[in-house]
Amino acid sequence: MCAAILKEHQHGKSRVRLGRTWREGDVHHFVEWTVHTMLESDMAHAFLDGSNTDMTATDTQKNTVYYIAKQCNKRCSPEEYAIALARHFVATYPKVSKAKVWVEQAPWERCQVDGQPHNHGFAHTGAEIRTTFVTADDQGNTAVTAGLKGYKVLKTTQSGYEGYLHDQYTLLPETRDRIMATSIAATWKYSGPVNYDAAYAAVKEALQTAFWGPPKSGVYSPSVQYTLFQMGKLALARAPQVESIYLNMPNLHFLPCNTVTSKFEDDVYIATSEPHGNIEATITRGDIEPHCKL
Repeated sequence: MCAAILKEHQHGKSRVRLGRTWREGDVHHFVEWTVHTMLESDMAHAFLDGSNTDMTATDTQKNTVYYIAKQCNKRCSPEEYAIALARHFVATYPKVSKAKVWVEQAPWERCQVDGQPHNHGFAHTGAEIRTTFVTADDQGNTAVTAGLKGYKVLKTTQSGYEGYLHDQYTLLPETRDRIMATSIAATWKYSGPVNYDAAYAAVKEALQTAFWGPPKSGVYSPSVQYTLFQMGKLALARAPQVESIYLNMPNLHFLPCNTVTSKFEDDVYIATSEPHGNIEATITRGDIEPHCKL
């Protein structure tokens, strides 16, 4: 019989959904978060001996998600909330050596009525999700990674693809004018505490600016690869607290369509997402180690 060794272990709670309202006079603020927790702990005996002594149950973790939200008396970012939750786990339970917390924020935005922001009305806008990943350990170390996913962007021109290798398997025609569209997933690591809402806004604006370019003229993209790097580089320039950024940008294809009795004139496309190209990279500040591996 082979020797079996328990190399690594952790346990946590997934997809804990919560809503939090802060009432500041007549003006209310609302967030919806989906929280995932995972604890690294001195609980090998649960796996090896069947003993649950001193285990922080996953149901306890779920209840703590709501408890910490209650303790956040003032409006806070998902990063600030995740830091408080992770630090609570390592401070409260001696067996826990490291807590990991993921938070996804749903895109609720204050709505406008008659041109004015509503005091307590919100609308769910699009599919973009703000993400956070925080770790805290029993040595006092805290690491914060932010991000977004499902952020769809498109431009109808100022994009091409040419000069690539051609062989017997290549059917794709070269072009200097095409639709460029993608669904951005990105994560970035902060070097230390920051104003997380402002830093998130700065990174997102940098990604938009590098993708679209100036409002009137745009900016030409010779490939998704080139544009991806420009986006990451500008994010590092606009948000000095960011030390590493990862970007994943799959192609959302809009293929030229020759309609019946007419020819393609950059007007009608076949929209398809499968199969699609998938491009990703990590860009760092100087020789800093990337915060994630491809």
